[in-house]
Formats: sequence, structure tokens, C-alpha cells
Amino acid sequence: MTGLSQKAMRAREAPLKRPPDPVQEQEAEPVLCFAGSPGGGNDRPAIDFWVGRSDPALFPIKTWRSLINKRLSSGTGYLTDYSDPAGLPELRETIVNHLAQARGMHVSPDQIIITNGGQDALNLIYRLVANRTSQLCIENPCYLGASFLFQSTEKTIHPVPVDADGLRIEELPQSKSSLLYVTPSHQFPTGVTLTLKRRIALLQWAQETDSLIIEDDYDSDFRYDGPPQTALAGLDRSHTVFYMGTFSKSVGAGLRLGFAVLPQEYWNKARMLKAQMSNGQSWLEQAVLADFLAQGHYHRHLRRLQQAYKLRRDCLVKALTAAFECPVLAGTAAGLHLSWRLPQSSPPASVVQINARQNGVGVYSLQSGASFDFNPTARDDILLFGYSSIKEEDIAKAVGVLQQVLHQAKPKPRTSVAG
Repeated sequence: MTGLSQKAMRAREAPLKRPPDPVQEQEAEPVLCFAGSPGGGNDRPAIDFWVGRSDPALFPIKTWRSLINKRLSSGTGYLTDYSDPAGLPELRETIVNHLAQARGMHVSPDQIIITNGGQDALNLIYRLVANRTSQLCIENPCYLGASFLFQSTEKTIHPVPVDADGLRIEELPQSKSSLLYVTPSHQFPTGVTLTLKRRIALLQWAQETDSLIIEDDYDSDFRYDGPPQTALAGLDRSHTVFYMGTFSKSVGAGLRLGFAVLPQEYWNKARMLKAQMSNGQSWLEQAVLADFLAQGHYHRHLRRLQQAYKLRRDCLVKALTAAFECPVLAGTAAGLHLSWRLPQSSPPASVVQINARQNGVGVYSLQSGASFDFNPTARDDILLFGYSSIKEEDIAKAVGVLQQVLHQAKPKPRTSVAG
């Protein structure tokens, strides 16, 4: 069979290892593990469903190399000078055009700050509005990086639960001057999409309570079922939404390029803050990305990724549906991962994670899948599957392993003994 590494082939052929009895409690992951798969490097399982990882085999290396060479051959003066801390003007212009086409947002280049990925954008926005913020609101469960930032402050945190339609607007506080972090297009980690009705209600809440919203649109370039969703910022008419975008999922996390889109009245202050934080991003990567966008390479690259990732999404959904009766899946319409709520007869998700990893498959509970739940008694019954970097044959193999892991974990029926 082609496409499988020797390590994966050994995992396929080896008999399943039975879980230890009793199962050892999972150790806490190091703080920085939200940036990559736990263990990382050579310690990764043979088939690893870590969330948000783009496929390195699909990186447009020839085009990228050609654009780098053209930029370097046209002069290297920019390499020895400081750039605008807000970001290369031509890159900001190409992002404006992309957002208008893809996200229904009509903004100007002087509303955009280029950042060192999404986390840098989040830190920048928080610093920008911290003084006018009385309390922090965050969807629950949420992205681990956002929880780290909010918990590092001394402000009151108000977690807001998420259901099948996204953030529960009625649970938002009615006090003034809140700051809300939300992922409406593909909620992280559950994958649900905030409905249009709730988006409108959310914007109304922000206006009525004089609150601000941070919209993290981390993987919005990938939507497989239906037309692209208009961003929350595209519906905003009251200048309450601060938008975060990143090229980590669509081009590569190693480039460390993201951006923040701000209400125009905040831009000058944000530019000064960015100068204080890092004095801007690398000129070469910005210039090459600007060319990649302007010359149409980005849209062709996205179409290629969407086709590949949709096939992998379909394969995972089909395999889970065939192996398990009516699996409760969320987040299948978009993004790079989906979630599965385990049946009641299953062991906790953290236990399934341990047992699957012992058999060469990496699946992740909320506690270790780059997410965080503020409820200490929350049910441990959700597994996260990042499918974007895994070949279809490996996906099918991994689901087979999970099927056996869960079958072995089921309690055996008692046999009656004749008296």
C-alpha cells in the first residue's frame, strides 16, 4: 500500500495493546503545547489528528521560491531598513481585496495591522482596548491561547456556554463595557457555526452594552458545504468588532503572518502599540505573501487545499459513520477539524486518547486539544479530529483502531451462574 510510512504500517499490523488496568491519569500538557502536537517531533503518533495542521506536502514551494527570487533580484534595500510597523502597504492592500471577496468586509488598508500570527493579533487588540474594558467574556469551551491571555489579566472573566447554534447570546452579561472573544464561523473547539440570527443579536448586545467583540476567523478560508459565511465584522455597522485573521492554516504557520482589522479610530494607536511590541514583521515574507495574493496564486492554492481537505473530511465522516452507530459530529461543514461527542457507553475522552495513542493514533480530548473549558466539572466526552494533514488511507486505518479501542473498553456482559 502506498502513502504509509513504515511506522504507520507497523501500527496497522501490530495487535492492539490493551489499556493498563487501571488507566493512569493523564499528565497535564506543558503550557506551550497548544502551539503544536503534544510531544511533537519524533514523539508524534504514527497517525496524528492534531488540530489545525496544514499539509506540508501541499505547500506551494515552487511558486514561493520563485516569488522570493524575484523579490531578492529586484533589490535588497528593504532587508536593511525598518518597515512600517503596521505592515507592508501592498500586503495590507491585497488583504483588503481578499476580505471584500471572501468575507463580505469593506475596509481600508489603514484599518489593518500585520501581526506575528493570530496570537499576536489577539494580544495587540487586548492591549488596545484593555483600559475601557470592565470584564472579559469568552465562549466556553474556547481556544487555549485566548484563555491564557484572559487568565493572565486581573479582570473578571465571564465564560459563555456554546450550543449547537453557537454562542448562547442570552447568557451574555448586561453590564457595560465588556470585551468578548468569539470564533463564530467555526467555533473552536466544537466546530459549530454561529447562526445569522444570533450574529445579529450579538451585534445588538454589543451596541446596547457599549461592549466590544474580538472575532477570531482562524480557518474561515475552508468551507465545504454551502457558500462562505459573511464575517461578523462584515455585518457590523457600529464599529464594535475587531477582526483577527491568519495565514497559518491556508499557507503555513511557520511564516508567522496574521493580521488584525480594527475600527479606523483605533488604527493610529494600534500602529504605535505594534511598534512597541515588535516594530513590525519581516519585509521579505510580507512582500512574497503580497505577490502570492495579488497574482492569483493564493486563490488557486486555496482551491487545491479545499479539494484535498474536503476529501479527507468526507473520508473521516464516512469512516466514523460506518464504524459507530449514529456518531454525533459537529464542525463538519468548514475548517480543518471536527468534533465527536462520544456515546454514553464510552470511557472518558481523555482515556480514549491515551489508549488510542498507545496504538499509534493521536486523537485529542478538549483538555489537550488546544482548547480549554472553564467548567471544572464539564463532561469529558468530546474528541477532536484534525484531518487536514492526514491521507485518506491513514484516516480509515485510524478509525479502525479507534473502533477496536472502544470495543475493548466496553464492559463485558455478566454471565449467570446456575445455583
